Amino acid sequence: MYLLAYAKLYANEGALTPGTAPMDTVDGMSQAKIHTIIEKLKNRAYIWKPTRRTYILKRDGNSTRPLGMPGWEDKMVQEAIRMVLEAYYEPQFRNCSHGFRPRRGCHTALSEIKKTWTGVQWFIEGDITGCFDNLDHTLIVHILSRKIHDETFLSFVKGMLKVGYVEDWKYHTTYSGTPQGGIVSPLVANIVLNEFDQYVEEQLIPTYTKGRKRKRNAEYMKMANEAVKARKEGGL
Repeated sequence: MYLLAYAKLYANEGALTPGTAPMDTVDGMSQAKIHTIIEKLKNRAYIWKPTRRTYILKRDGNSTRPLGMPGWEDKMVQEAIRMVLEAYYEPQFRNCSHGFRPRRGCHTALSEIKKTWTGVQWFIEGDITGCFDNLDHTLIVHILSRKIHDETFLSFVKGMLKVGYVEDWKYHTTYSGTPQGGIVSPLVANIVLNEFDQYVEEQLIPTYTKGRKRKRNAEYMKMANEAVKARKEGGL
């Protein structure tokens, strides 16, 4: 698992980007170090390091968003966690979900809209402000604990969420959220947002979608009837 995690991460541009420990990069990794990490995990002695907080410009060019940069060891461990969680949760996600998923994205969402939503005239665009920053730690662990009964694993994930960050050489505690820039963060967000997808599909849509036929537009029917009448009077 950890060799797979290493293979996936080492070629990324961020592999050489340090976290809070300058020497904690891919350059210092070896099989011996991987075995040391595994032993620490077995003995519950592995300690998450705070992420390094930086800021990047948003697409609008006028505002920024925080980015948490974990060290290399934490990245690799997060990738191993991500692979385990993705194998279990990915098949359970709804087809309407396209963000941060394997072989899915904006283009698959647009393709589905083009092929399926042929009668739709308008859409509502919504945005969850600070989604990653405001995910509730208790809620995340609660959702995971429904199906995952390994208390050691759950405690380890909780430690990852609460590890905090360093900004301008000052440590800050994290009371909510999962850091943007964290390897496992997008998947954690999808696990939580899948609850919303289920609520919409299983409760909101059945409750507020009534009848099998669309309600007739009185003005349109009037115009249609007048057109038919005119055609008859014209002998067509």
